[in-house]
Amino acid sequence: MSAKDCGHHEDERKKLHRHLFAALIGFIILILFIILLIYLILRPTKPHFVLQDATVYGFNLSSPNLLTTNIQITISSRNPNERIGIYYDRVDVYASYHSQQITLPTLLPPTYQGHKDIAVWSPFLNGDTVPVAPYLAVSLNQDQFAGTVLVNIKIDGRIRWKVGTFVSGKYHLFVNCPAYINFGGKNNNNNNGVAVGAGAMKYQLIMDCHVDV
Repeated sequence: MSAKDCGHHEDERKKLHRHLFAALIGFIILILFIILLIYLILRPTKPHFVLQDATVYGFNLSSPNLLTTNIQITISSRNPNERIGIYYDRVDVYASYHSQQITLPTLLPPTYQGHKDIAVWSPFLNGDTVPVAPYLAVSLNQDQFAGTVLVNIKIDGRIRWKVGTFVSGKYHLFVNCPAYINFGGKNNNNNNGVAVGAGAMKYQLIMDCHVDV
């Protein structure tokens, strides 16, 4: 075989490799375009969260600025999408007061939520002698004296969208639910809690939550 024939075969191989590479790039672009088209057509809508109630078993501030919290909440999530399901892969729930976390995060069980489905969770949120900033201790004492304390129930996790057999990558889910708990302080005689056990009070809240995805 002459040098000219060898050079010809080498050119053919390079041309074949270029064609294969171009075909692979075209296939990847086509898949990405189909995914984008499905997303634009279906337009996944973020789930709607509602804080239903909170049962307070303990909410005590002791010296020096230590807060003990024991609350059970009921929270629901509705999937408003008609063709898209939602996987809740890893979702933590915790309570905060004036942006300071006051309980440990509670991990919710992994959940799949079908089209138009409603999921309900009732986790316990606990924080044992959690140090709080001195100015927060003063604010908390003032709120309890006034009779109403705003505790924010926060949800932080990862979700995936499911369209037919296609499952998306993970998206960050953040939910903030305000819980106005009325302790019936000296300046507020309107205590909307119902006693449900020794020292425990249950509050019907029905509060819409702010959701970011």
